[in-house]
Amino acid sequence: MGERLPKDTSKVDMERIVSLCKRRGFAFPGSEIYGGLASCWDYGPLGVELKQNIKNAWWQTNIRERDDMVGLESSILMHPQTWVASGHVSGFSDPLVECKACHLRWRATEANGQNCPQCGGELTEPRMFNLMFKTFMGPVEEEASVTYLRPETAQGMFVNFENILATSRKKLPFGIAQIGKSFRNEITPGNFIFRTREFEQMEIEYFVKPGTDEQWFDYWLKERLDWYVRLGIKEENLRLRQHGKDELAHYAKQCYDIEYLFPMGWAELEGIANRGDFDLVQHARYSGKNLSYYDEETDERYVPYIIEPSAGVDRSALALLIDAYDEEKVEGETRVILRLQPPMAPIKVAVLPLSRNEKLTPLAKEIYTNLRRNFTTQYDDAQSIGRRYRRQDEIGTPFCITIDFQSLEDNQATIRERDSMAQIRIPINELEETLRAKLAGEPLSTQPLWATRQK
Repeated sequence: MGERLPKDTSKVDMERIVSLCKRRGFAFPGSEIYGGLASCWDYGPLGVELKQNIKNAWWQTNIRERDDMVGLESSILMHPQTWVASGHVSGFSDPLVECKACHLRWRATEANGQNCPQCGGELTEPRMFNLMFKTFMGPVEEEASVTYLRPETAQGMFVNFENILATSRKKLPFGIAQIGKSFRNEITPGNFIFRTREFEQMEIEYFVKPGTDEQWFDYWLKERLDWYVRLGIKEENLRLRQHGKDELAHYAKQCYDIEYLFPMGWAELEGIANRGDFDLVQHARYSGKNLSYYDEETDERYVPYIIEPSAGVDRSALALLIDAYDEEKVEGETRVILRLQPPMAPIKVAVLPLSRNEKLTPLAKEIYTNLRRNFTTQYDDAQSIGRRYRRQDEIGTPFCITIDFQSLEDNQATIRERDSMAQIRIPINELEETLRAKLAGEPLSTQPLWATRQK
């Protein structure tokens, strides 16, 4: 291992993360050639892979490995009455003030008395500002009905409660899970992809018998916190924060945030709420449908309570990038590393021929073609081998495979490990089996051939 930089100089700030993301293809400013669009970001080749890895891990844990959960993909556009019933039309708003000098808008709670936080100018009186994006359904706007881009995925699961119950034949307790885009016309978005107007959620609505809700709430608090640790986030950078009575949402009986220590301080990574029976009661009232549950075991009918773990894909990606970012000194130079766990790494394996050569290239391309069938693999033959190792370290690639001229004689390749920079030579026909074991977490000590590291 190289020499870790001292804490005061290696602490990652948001500027370094934003720079890395743009430089290496994780995320770019949206519509950048036109000057960008405030708080909109496009995910590049590596960002797409990272987000997909997070979603796959969440889906695997919460759907495929559980008997009490089913998935759903509901429409982004929903009947307008959905948002009346949920309280979003009347209550999903913030008091907003505007600076008379620079015309920037702020939440009233963020403004410093009567002065603009940006320029110090005088502010207008607060007025309510709805956070939902309004649109129209129909060919002619004047005659079309008003609807909204959903501000959360949750309501799609509530209005499908009866459908899921009838088709899945699940018994309480059971949950509905969904991953999807949501939209909020945030007044003061920022901090890179932390708060954006278009974002992706991973939400669970877990339906339980009234009276068991506090038990299930405690269960999901632990379950969700442990999931982030398994994802690779350091425990010391995570904490639970209970909402005070003055900040509870109108539907919430109880709520905690799982917070992460971002560069700007502790902030919400995921919210876990006990929503009581508010949602099903409201939708039953406005739709006229019976959304109660008949319990065959107790021969009673009741409206289930709902426990809701609601996570952001974008914030999870940001937390992983920050948590994995590291710098160390190697022979006087700074090496930037993303110490992502292999399942989260956008690229699992990089194939690097020692140089561009008419003899090396065919063999390297053959290995690349074979490996990419089972691993997310990248091929790179530009610049020196040292620079290519640095590029792969910086994007979090766990393993690099180097093909050199000796490979043409002994039919072996070198595998280099990201974190330790150790390397071994193994037969080419054993590459896939070895990589599977290493990517699954097999310790390096089980392989006796690790030799001097390649820096």
